Amino acid sequence: MKKLPKLGCACEKHDLTESEYRTSIVGTDFTEGRNAEVSIIQCRLCQRIWLKYLVESEKSPELNRWFKGIIAKKEVAEMKPENAVEYLENLPWYVCGGNFFGNKETFGEGKLALDF
Repeated sequence: MKKLPKLGCACEKHDLTESEYRTSIVGTDFTEGRNAEVSIIQCRLCQRIWLKYLVESEKSPELNRWFKGIIAKKEVAEMKPENAVEYLENLPWYVCGGNFFGNKETFGEGKLALDF
């Protein structure tokens, strides 16, 4: 699996401060009742652009998880919330984390762990 080049950049982690990135909300993916927030994040330092998929459960916070993968600038305008999972699953790799993953960032590939 091709891994993220470690640049020591803040965008390689989940807990970014607002001054470290620009974000725009793509929308909410209601597929299968996930109500996942889909957004585009661009790092102000290294300029990488990420597609982020955030799934939160009000009833079970331990199931909260997020996924993010590099997205090409030309694909940003065409991204729809309901297409985000397929996009991430077709990347050679993505980063995931959150309570579900023990609050640690890890690399993934293929199918996203979205089963509740």
